[in-house]
Amino acid sequence: MTLKQKTKKIKSLIQEMDSALVAFSGGVDSTLVLALAHEVLGEKVVGVTAQSPSIPNRELQASRQLAKEIGSKHLIIKTAEMSNPEYQSNPANRCYHCKTELYSSLKKFAKRKKISHILNGINSDDLGDYRPGLDSSREQGIRSPLVEADFNKQDVRNLSRKMGLSIWSKPAMACLSSRIPYGQPITSEKLTRVEQAEDFLLSLGFKQVRVRHLGTEACIELDKDEIPRYQNDKSIRSSVQKKLMILGFSSVLLDPEGYKMGNLNKALFEHKDHV
Repeated sequence: MTLKQKTKKIKSLIQEMDSALVAFSGGVDSTLVLALAHEVLGEKVVGVTAQSPSIPNRELQASRQLAKEIGSKHLIIKTAEMSNPEYQSNPANRCYHCKTELYSSLKKFAKRKKISHILNGINSDDLGDYRPGLDSSREQGIRSPLVEADFNKQDVRNLSRKMGLSIWSKPAMACLSSRIPYGQPITSEKLTRVEQAEDFLLSLGFKQVRVRHLGTEACIELDKDEIPRYQNDKSIRSSVQKKLMILGFSSVLLDPEGYKMGNLNKALFEHKDHV
């Protein structure tokens, strides 16, 4: 299908709904879903963003701004995945526990407000990665209109750009817990440390940033195009080292391979290869 045909299909899917709640993270995918749902259903749509220690404050602020840009109703609700020991222990299916908490909270809200459908921003490319959160969305009957209309990530960016959404080129974003290797406990302190470290790197102008919390060591991942700037600017390296050690890291390394989506998932597959 062409992008035009896919767009027509997704609008048709949404048009069949009486009302909708969009699980709105402020990322490119859920922003497009919210924008399309608002275009089709107007006031019968609300975007709902989760607030928890694993979500950077910068993303909450961005979600508010984006909802205002779209003209959609928007709410922020608190989720409590950090109170779940199964989530805190950081197993390989950590995302399942997170999404179960999120979707359960959204379903309660939707029931109170008599909203008929809950939508997320999963696209067809997401189906090829290890994403245990997908199991939760299926179990709880969450609709994925981008998947149903066969939108991949490039389709999402292309349509977002065509619609004039400011977020169309925003780098991918995952929750802060994804910075901590599976099996290492998740704590609010670790998440705060990672958030502040990434905020500092972003303030220096880096666009694609991950700070992996490896025990007491920080491993910085940047887009490959941005690595030379970090390596060649002594003042930047020095200020980053100083800041991250103040935050509590004992050492700071740069991953020479750069950022890759799902980097920590590699350990899962390597383990399977050796079993």
